[in-house]
Amino acid sequence: MVSLEKLKQLRLIHLCIALTFFTSGVCINLIQLLMHLVIKPFNKRLFRKLMYYACYSLYSQLVFVADWYAGSKMSVYMDEDDYKKYAGKEHVLLIMNHKYEIDWLNGWMICDKLNVLGNCKAYAKKPIRYVPIIGWGWWLAEFVFLNRNFDQDKTIITEQLKVVFSYPDPTWLLLNAEGTRFTPAKHEASVKFAQERGMPVLKHHLIPRTKGFTASLAPIRGLCPVIYDINLAYRPTDTTPSTMLSLLNGKSVEPHMLMRRIPLEQVPEDEKEAAKWLQDLFVEKDRIIDSFLETGSFFKTSGVKEVPVYVKKPRLSSLLNFFAWAIFSMSLIFSYLINSLLAANWTAFITSLSILGLFYWLMGQAIKKTQISKASNYGSAATAKASTK
Repeated sequence: MVSLEKLKQLRLIHLCIALTFFTSGVCINLIQLLMHLVIKPFNKRLFRKLMYYACYSLYSQLVFVADWYAGSKMSVYMDEDDYKKYAGKEHVLLIMNHKYEIDWLNGWMICDKLNVLGNCKAYAKKPIRYVPIIGWGWWLAEFVFLNRNFDQDKTIITEQLKVVFSYPDPTWLLLNAEGTRFTPAKHEASVKFAQERGMPVLKHHLIPRTKGFTASLAPIRGLCPVIYDINLAYRPTDTTPSTMLSLLNGKSVEPHMLMRRIPLEQVPEDEKEAAKWLQDLFVEKDRIIDSFLETGSFFKTSGVKEVPVYVKKPRLSSLLNFFAWAIFSMSLIFSYLINSLLAANWTAFITSLSILGLFYWLMGQAIKKTQISKASNYGSAATAKASTK
């Protein structure tokens, strides 16, 4: 008899998860488009209320894989008053380290547990909006898409942030201030850049690009009250790699996340002073991560005040949402296959099998896109001169 652990490693199970996600994703994209055409022109507030549920229904399927399917456990460290009074109850600009293959999913996990998953947004590269399912969904959900050309992006940031923080419910906007995911090659270029300019050298981060951050401050003042500094780390002794493939194979991961609430009025309004504030923040973030990797504690050698840890259980809604879509998708696909087979409609049957193969291929491509080895060259030696943009 096949054990549950072995069952989760079967490609057939992975295919079912992929079929559910891609089939539901097409349906959700169509729903989002319909809301854009029918509701948004007449009632933007209602449109944005409903968009929360469409996005939640899509994102929470991947949260299900991490929380329920793989059984991952997230530990969140946050000041007790901030956690109880504010977490999940206000607009937030997030600044998070970008080092792990699934750090984006770890962010979704905490958003789900704080009931803001459907309204979590991010700065993203413009080409992503043309990617089916996720890209289309983000575009229809009014994400901030940038060209990586500051002269063009400054206008986009100013206009789009007013849209993002006009949502009636708490919205979390992620800014990866490092500009790209951490890799050894990019870190080497970042170290060289810092040394040439007499800046502090960071061990666990890339030098932050300050222009995007400072351009974001003026538009959100009066709309978004706080910045959340998120420090994500995995213990070096963890035996399971923090990858999407690990989760699909049913192997749990244990992310640790320190969240610090920083009122926006603590950030200087002057552009140069705000840029220095961000650079100083990353020096402190580097000490925090270094402390965790060396001692297993964010606080022991970082000089940061120790705060309580919270381990919240997965939400039932992500489980129910996934199985509802799974039943719909699987019944739709397999009934079509069976009917085609019984009717000896070989063209339809072979076409259906080809589509299943395409979905399986898409799943593989999606996993590859999360791998650090497949990260872009942006931020490497070839582009190091733009490190502060």
